[in-house]
Amino acid sequence: MGHILKNHKRSYKIMPMQTFSSNGITVHFDDRSPEVLEALKNAVERGLMACGEKAVGYAQDKCPVDTGRLRGSIAYKVDGDDCYIGTNVEYAPYIEFGTGKYAETGGRQTPWAFQDKNGEWHMTNGAKPQPFLRPSASDHAKEYTEILKDSLQNA
Repeated sequence: MGHILKNHKRSYKIMPMQTFSSNGITVHFDDRSPEVLEALKNAVERGLMACGEKAVGYAQDKCPVDTGRLRGSIAYKVDGDDCYIGTNVEYAPYIEFGTGKYAETGGRQTPWAFQDKNGEWHMTNGAKPQPFLRPSASDHAKEYTEILKDSLQNA
């Protein structure tokens, strides 16, 4: 059974094995494209997983720590040809982007009061950003490219 490849104008049928003979020379072509495509798919997935593991490590290194909850929640997910790094901790965006007058995305410009876990009141203008996720991706892009190249070359 062959495979059909289609492009914009034509369809080509690729036979699993073809034999050609001419002037006493016989050449056999064995189509291994399904195996090659599967090996490439697996190599990409392995490479993305390696990138995700590295990115988690870099993010954990840069993550500010109070209780360790945020640092411990950092994870990655490979979805097709994409690798995502993040956290499900609700206060992570406030750490990453800052709050109040320091917020990268524009925040409250006036001070406010808050009560801490011990019941004491404090005034604040906000918190400065402490990026840990974005740098884990952007600062190491060349390294991730090399990881993916190595993974594909060793497929």
